[in-house]
Amino acid sequence: MLTYMTTDVRGGATKDIIDNMAGTVVFTGANSSAGIPAVEYLLRAYPDYTAVLTVRNASNTDPNTQKLRETIAQFPSAKASIHELDLSSLAATHAFADTVASGIANGEYPPIAAIVCNAYYWNLVGDPEITADGYDKTIQVTYISHAALVLRLIGNFGDTGRVVFVSADAHWAGKNMIEVYPPVLISDSDLLVKPTTGPDKQGYGFQRYASAKLAVTTWMHALNRRLQKEGAWNGNNKMVTAVAIDPGNLADSRALRTNTARKTQMMQKFLLVPLLPILQYVFPTARTAAVAGVDLIELAVGPKYAGERGYFTLLQKGESAPDSQNEAIQQRLWKKTLEWTKITRGNTALKAAFD
Repeated sequence: MLTYMTTDVRGGATKDIIDNMAGTVVFTGANSSAGIPAVEYLLRAYPDYTAVLTVRNASNTDPNTQKLRETIAQFPSAKASIHELDLSSLAATHAFADTVASGIANGEYPPIAAIVCNAYYWNLVGDPEITADGYDKTIQVTYISHAALVLRLIGNFGDTGRVVFVSADAHWAGKNMIEVYPPVLISDSDLLVKPTTGPDKQGYGFQRYASAKLAVTTWMHALNRRLQKEGAWNGNNKMVTAVAIDPGNLADSRALRTNTARKTQMMQKFLLVPLLPILQYVFPTARTAAVAGVDLIELAVGPKYAGERGYFTLLQKGESAPDSQNEAIQQRLWKKTLEWTKITRGNTALKAAFD
């Protein structure tokens, strides 16, 4: 067991951190607003872990990826690598899973300790975008490809580990002020991946995003049941659990400046960021991306959360939306997701996936 000292990047006092289970942390969207501070915190607070970080554009021309490289460079002994991964492509997602699995098999990486499914996509100013795989881009990047990645890599965990899905308050109808049309997991699941739209681009764009977060949260519950069943059937000592977290409403997130209307960008610049200290009294989940990034890492590898399952708001255990807890909805979504992700008995170690 390794005990060492670290300083919380939120400005808190120096504290003891105990690490007894180093391994590989796979983190998608690592150059995002929350991703960069999350990586910094991981390398600072849990230096024995190996970070396998994915970004959509790994070139030096991407300023966010360059900032991620600069962050890693602050830790000369860091075990971290950046990989280009386009989650809007299932072929790319499966190929990346093969790369990680091969790296673990040949000793390049230790067994997986955590997968943090952080990346997502939205478009609040345009119609649905259909990927080469035939799915709406929002649902594929945010949900489908993450489900594929997890199922492909589930057999590469060590004795214990966690899968962290980033959800949002938007997954629960009526909880987000931007919502116009509530998120749904409709009976015809194919309409989830090929949604209709209308003249209200922001309203329908946000609904696609919210529905993707609802799918993520619903699937997390279904995954936990199968992980528990798999362990019981195999009689093994492995314990991999899944959690979903609402990281809060991130006032300084780049997402509010990407594929959004100018009024949203102006609201962030002149209201959300400068008035955040005041807004937090009214909206307790309003916060910065840096704070949220720390929470993602704590939930992924922090000793306090070992063995946790279910839904969190920030770092507090809570309840997810009723639809996400409906086992009939979970089962329907699970079966469709196996089709969408192209997961077969031959490419996942989770045999309970097909029950």
